[in-house]
Amino acid sequence: MAEAKKLYIKTYGCQMNVYDSERMAEAMGGQGYVQTDSPDDADMILLNTCHIREKAAEKVYSELGRFKGLKAAKPDLKIGVAGCVAQAEGEEIVRRQPMVDMVVGPQSYHRLPALAEASGGGTKALDTDFPEEDKFAALKSRPKTARGPTAFLTVQEGCDKFCAFCVVPYTRGAEVSRPAAQVMTEARDLVERGVREITLLGQNVNAYHGHDGGLAGLIRDLAGIDGLDRIRFTTSHPNDMDDDLIAAHGEVEKLMPYLHLPVQAGSDRVLKAMNRKHTAESYVRLIERLRAARPDLLLSGDFIVGFPGETEEDFAATMALVEEVRYGQCYSFKYSARPGTPAAERATVPAAEADDRLQRLQALLNRQQREIQDAMVGQEVKVLFERAGRMPGQMTGKSEYLHAVHVTDPEIAKGDLRRVRIVESAPNSLAGELV
Repeated sequence: MAEAKKLYIKTYGCQMNVYDSERMAEAMGGQGYVQTDSPDDADMILLNTCHIREKAAEKVYSELGRFKGLKAAKPDLKIGVAGCVAQAEGEEIVRRQPMVDMVVGPQSYHRLPALAEASGGGTKALDTDFPEEDKFAALKSRPKTARGPTAFLTVQEGCDKFCAFCVVPYTRGAEVSRPAAQVMTEARDLVERGVREITLLGQNVNAYHGHDGGLAGLIRDLAGIDGLDRIRFTTSHPNDMDDDLIAAHGEVEKLMPYLHLPVQAGSDRVLKAMNRKHTAESYVRLIERLRAARPDLLLSGDFIVGFPGETEEDFAATMALVEEVRYGQCYSFKYSARPGTPAAERATVPAAEADDRLQRLQALLNRQQREIQDAMVGQEVKVLFERAGRMPGQMTGKSEYLHAVHVTDPEIAKGDLRRVRIVESAPNSLAGELV
């Protein structure tokens, strides 16, 4: 029996890339590859890339440079670049790094086995098309191996919003939704393999239209799967948060009280320049409706500071919105130009000003996060335990609110969903005891 070939995948960026990497590994598993944690003994190296952050492409080229010695020592080693940098850079990757054998975009990775077969020996394989066929239908059924208690499940891809700072519409394409029946089949398969919590993924997940009832209809159907205890979804756009999805937060017990809903800025002038198509006021009113449906909802968001044209008055409006909304978790970034986007052509805010604003915003967000986390002490939550902790007998998992919680108790096993009383709040986690 031939020895299995080894596949090393490095994943950059968002949860959708994590999901994509899983599916690529499964596709190559059908070709006799098993995953390895080290590139040193790999027969194939795949970099599944993200193009959102500053200098994303240069980081990929730098990473590829580290593999030159491996390629020289093992000429049959195949190296591929997948994901959004592959989509954006295309043939430029092969030109700058001739050792790369394959370049495959995020909509074409179902063709990866054929690309791998066609590449090597100096032959390059490149596929950055937006194919007409459904890549999820083309992918083989997921293998029936055991899984951890949580899983990502992509239901929607692409974006039609064209925010002025974002490359997603260009690298992932237009909004596309998977058919509900296809999603339900994959969800049931995951649950059969031990998954108890599924996070539905999409670049603009609440624009999902593969179910007659939209994302809310899909969530209601998923809630009927025996053995699936928790449902989450990310990432959402305020303009697609419809009435039924708001109602679902109060009506579907399995839908967790955590929502990532980026606003990006608190100034209407900046929001218009970003082409966000909502106002600070409409966002705040939306949050009020969501919290009326689910009073304990923990809110997460994204903010960009130093967007071209942002003034100190604009930034003050962002700080005021944060004070009003109160976020339990948040991500904040200094604006970085993405080539090919409308904002990239505009005059930038001086770096020192942007840095100062980012520090002030992060200080406010960190204070809010810590206050909300500290208020959990004495409260009871349900924790889905996912892995062993740092101390003997300790297990770590996530609460309904996505807080990391650790408990030391020999009764706990991976995959348990247990009621826990919070006894201590640390900077990035909570400590609890079984109730």
